[in-house]
Amino acid sequence: MKIITISREFGSGGRELGKRLADILGFDYYDREIITAIADKKGLNPDYVERMLENHAWQTVPLTYRHSFTGTAMIHVPHHHTELLSEQTQVLESIAKNGKDCIIVGRNADFILKNYAPLNLFVCADIDSRINRCLERAEQSEQLTPKRVKQKIRTIDKNRARTREIISGSKWGDRSNYNLIVNTTGWEIKNLAPAVAGFITGWFENTK
Repeated sequence: MKIITISREFGSGGRELGKRLADILGFDYYDREIITAIADKKGLNPDYVERMLENHAWQTVPLTYRHSFTGTAMIHVPHHHTELLSEQTQVLESIAKNGKDCIIVGRNADFILKNYAPLNLFVCADIDSRINRCLERAEQSEQLTPKRVKQKIRTIDKNRARTREIISGSKWGDRSNYNLIVNTTGWEIKNLAPAVAGFITGWFENTK
């Protein structure tokens, strides 16, 4: 079984890269499917679950509680938040135990599934590239401006960094946490994906 996790800066193209890698390698792909599984099990709206896990659930938790989410420090976190995180962990572990080659985007899967020895990628890009990517993919009805997109990028990245630190005690984007860092600046993801897939194939062959 081979597991690839993808952490990414917002707007860097990490999600698209994950999808293309799954197609090239023939791996299962998990992204929002994880949120849907949690929502179905708990009888909640998927958007609410995603909001709680990504944007709001951890913002009032002091960084002094940066223990593992299985530790006693989590008693200070509202029960509903820990319950959702526990469900997320169970979904990720069930995916891993399923034994199929897969790619998982986000969800701090690299930390939660570390005992399964995944290949961990971090996808990044310069701020201008990320702004342009978001604008290109936005619906016209959103009427986004570069300034608004830049603010959104900073907010989402800040939330991801804080969640990462509270859950794992490690720094989001720290190169020591990843096996490969992919800078998508100046690249079309469709042209970059085959090269990354080649690295992945070689990495798994060398780590047998």
